[in-house]
Amino acid sequence: MIRVAIVGAGIGSEHLAAYVQLPQLFEVVTLCDLNIERARAVATPHGVAVSDDFEAVLASDVDLIDVCLPPHLHLSACLKALAAGKHVICEKPLVASLAEADQLIAAAEAAGRQVFPVFQYRYGLGTAQLRAVMQAGLAGDLFAGTIETHWNRDAAYYAVDWRGTWAGERGGAILGHAIHIHDFLPAFIGPVARVYAELATRVNDIEVEDCAALSLRMESGAVLTSSVTLGAATDTTRMRLMFDGVTVETGTAPYSPAATGWTFTARSPVTPAQLDAVLAEVRADDVGFVGYLRAVAEAMAGQGGREVTLQDGRRSLEFVSAVYQSARSGQAVDLPLGADFPLYQSWLP
Repeated sequence: MIRVAIVGAGIGSEHLAAYVQLPQLFEVVTLCDLNIERARAVATPHGVAVSDDFEAVLASDVDLIDVCLPPHLHLSACLKALAAGKHVICEKPLVASLAEADQLIAAAEAAGRQVFPVFQYRYGLGTAQLRAVMQAGLAGDLFAGTIETHWNRDAAYYAVDWRGTWAGERGGAILGHAIHIHDFLPAFIGPVARVYAELATRVNDIEVEDCAALSLRMESGAVLTSSVTLGAATDTTRMRLMFDGVTVETGTAPYSPAATGWTFTARSPVTPAQLDAVLAEVRADDVGFVGYLRAVAEAMAGQGGREVTLQDGRRSLEFVSAVYQSARSGQAVDLPLGADFPLYQSWLP
């Protein structure tokens, strides 16, 4: 049984809802938030204690600190948790630069503890289906693809004082919204080798970007486009991937695109019957946060392989760094990035 303290009752409420679905693996001991009344509203229905004292939580006997704070607090909270001998889950964006990511990696290694960035989009039936089709050898090479992160975020969303600012949110739609779907790319179809980015702020009166058009070349040679906006009428996340043997179309659910089965269309010489035979063997997988947390428990028990790793979190920030550099320079940026990269220390303007 893994004893957990959640720090932050905002998105932390969704984490708690997932933990209680895995009672054989986790016990949430405390929900910590400076707004104690908000914490009680979330925690009390589940019989979880509340606290407004982070230092006391760190000194307690929990095994895992789940950091659900605003982005500008992530690094300090993670470092304190590691120094206290705790394993860590941290919401996206993990930290605010590649330098901070490397600092966190060094701290985790020194403490002998694991840090798990949050990328729950990886878990669900749709991704299980894609994995099965690829492992069966039916997908073949990826040729091209399109990605859409078309959400609706208005002035009321940005009324929270830290949102929409470089100091508080550390970035815009690329960092806080499309980061999940971009994590999907290296997790399932290989590393990004080059990115060209156009960013714009067109929807809201904020400091950071809320629209983007990205052109990507994968290490495999595949080419993809990613369209991002916070000015859509509805919230939609969608991918269409054209492989040699199959075209894959995801669902459109904005926060859990893999929750339902995806559409797989055979391309000759692969036949529909071959696809159907593979897909028929795929069973529903844990979706979203539940699947993510089960993978965390496996890793903490020494049975890892499905978890989101700290290196995965760094890779996502490498992509973000490349996007910001490309948008500012007007030039494509090649990955991977080293310590000599112009935005290694920070992409903040």
